[in-house]
Amino acid sequence: MRPRSVAVVGASGRADSMGEWALVNLVKGGYSGTIYPVNPGYDTLRDLRCYRSLDDLPEVPDLAIFAVGDARIEAALDEAVAAGVPAAVIMSTLTLDDDTAPFLRERVQTKLRAAGMLACGANGMGFYNVRDRVWACGFDSADHPPPGNVAIISHSGSGMSGIIDCEERLEINFAVSTGNELAVSMDEYLDFVLDLPETRVVGLFIETARNPDGFRAALAKAADKGIPIVALKTGRTTRAAELAVSHSGALAGDDAAYDALFDRYGVQRARDQDEWTTMLVLFAQLHPVGQGGLVTLHDSGGERQLMVDLADEAGVPLTAITPATTAALEKALPPELPAVNPLDAWSRGGPGAGDNMANCFALLLSDPGAAIGAVVHDRAPYGKVYSSYIRYLRKARERTNKPVALVAARQGTGHDPQVAAATHSGLPVLDGVWSFLGGVRALFAYRDFLARNSTAPPTADPALTDNWRDRLAGMTAIDEAGSLALLEHFGVRTSRPIAADSDAAARDAAKQLGYPVVLKSALPGLAHKTDRGGVITGIADEAALLDGYERLRKSLGPDVLVAPMIHGGVELMLGARTDPQFGPVVLIGFGGILAETLKDVTFALPPFAPADARRCVDRLRLRPLLDGARGQPAANIDAFCELASRFSVLCHALGGAIAEIDVNPVIVTPNEAVAVDALVVPALTS
Repeated sequence: MRPRSVAVVGASGRADSMGEWALVNLVKGGYSGTIYPVNPGYDTLRDLRCYRSLDDLPEVPDLAIFAVGDARIEAALDEAVAAGVPAAVIMSTLTLDDDTAPFLRERVQTKLRAAGMLACGANGMGFYNVRDRVWACGFDSADHPPPGNVAIISHSGSGMSGIIDCEERLEINFAVSTGNELAVSMDEYLDFVLDLPETRVVGLFIETARNPDGFRAALAKAADKGIPIVALKTGRTTRAAELAVSHSGALAGDDAAYDALFDRYGVQRARDQDEWTTMLVLFAQLHPVGQGGLVTLHDSGGERQLMVDLADEAGVPLTAITPATTAALEKALPPELPAVNPLDAWSRGGPGAGDNMANCFALLLSDPGAAIGAVVHDRAPYGKVYSSYIRYLRKARERTNKPVALVAARQGTGHDPQVAAATHSGLPVLDGVWSFLGGVRALFAYRDFLARNSTAPPTADPALTDNWRDRLAGMTAIDEAGSLALLEHFGVRTSRPIAADSDAAARDAAKQLGYPVVLKSALPGLAHKTDRGGVITGIADEAALLDGYERLRKSLGPDVLVAPMIHGGVELMLGARTDPQFGPVVLIGFGGILAETLKDVTFALPPFAPADARRCVDRLRLRPLLDGARGQPAANIDAFCELASRFSVLCHALGGAIAEIDVNPVIVTPNEAVAVDALVVPALTS
């Protein structure tokens, strides 16, 4: 990242070629080291002596930028390895039409590893170490004055350049297109930028973590340093769900691990590049924010109403202003305008109207429940911004010392000098209400992440863990009774069913438990009993029990489980799946027969404490049902969260030994939480 000398292999004078841009960018970025153009076809390039080969250089360069195509890259790399060059930038795709195995990419990676050479790429667009004035990129570039405060690490080349070269509101300090990561992976770049003193926020455009342990460690480092990370994660698929046995495995697809990982370390996830960029601007300029919600000023009643709708949909709290703030606004507003948040403060215009708008915005922002304020106005003609809008921001910030932003209802331009200057001074000018609300939601979420009261989860008995690992290693399947026993051994409360293989045994079990009871088939390999009519509930007496047993015996065999009938309550579920990159991922959601239909679930990395389980529960869409609906008593959420925490300890302790776990349903009543059915799928061992 900080070479004292750089060789540009394939340097060129041909206009708009990679070889030309690699030279131009080093000069344009202000590189102060020695530049060695390498191309036998030139004597000089840009007033620099051009060398025929790396062997002709007066020293071994610290970095070689390969501005050559796929047909020439292997020979150029061999020359660099022979010369002892320690690092390289490879931008070519490493694809040959007539190639044979081992293919070019594999051959190049083998050479890099054998030589111990660091490499950026291949199939990327290089890097910009703006702070140290090293632009190692072979493509057209905008100006990036040092130092900045934003770092971008992207698997996508366009995902990097399409942002940093088209958005002047972002002050870039470091950017890299990691490409195929043949020698250096995203986590290593992340570790590097987290140690740069200017880094206020890091943006990740990520396809997959090629070094999961290193990636997790780097995210933990960012969390410890209080440096927010905004991730644009691609690749939401159902590939894993198609192969799943349990409900949990079907619901926890390939992307669930990233949701859980990002939640654990406070990573904010963007849906598209507009939202990603907006989040980066807000974190770079306005982080941190205090407690409270959003207040907004408008000059349109329709846009004010739209803000109410969009904020509700985006999950961004709008501040309910105090009576004192309301009274102050009423004195400043014409009588036809309501003193509410969001506030439309424009009615009659005329002299002093702008000053009154600024005053109303400052009054709104002064409310004790206001954490951040936005002036939401349309752009001026040609996508410009009226200077008076910036004055609204500046006056309100001076009076309150709270973060503010100017937001256009529709897309404007980030290349207006006034827009860039205002943003860089901490008064960000943004475009698109929806993207802005996504950014505010991320600011609030990261604020709340930093305020989490971390408590240690329960621990597992090592002897118990070893015992179950040994038992699971010899199993290809585990029945419901065994699955529930496993849960019980790790402190997860279950219904404790009794096995029976005859009508007499079933009758004795029911007498022991007391009516009413539930009768369930224990047919080996029957994963989803309800789908096969293998569950009979509400059995109130012996006659109903014997009738039910006979029906199950005829359809599914004599082996059954008899369990107590739990009255009332809400059906939740717990589950887990082993992700190939990050290990066990726990699922928490609403369960029962609608688990896969509702798909109202959240994910977390185990182990976790009851408080962490509570945060997951609070994010569920149907969460209000747990508080009681239509006169029903509230469910004991604390009991469920304690049970979920102990379940997470089990998943962590037996990670690698279990492929999937499904605990569905967990019945949560006003008094207790009880797991009444479970399916454990042991991991396949060779």
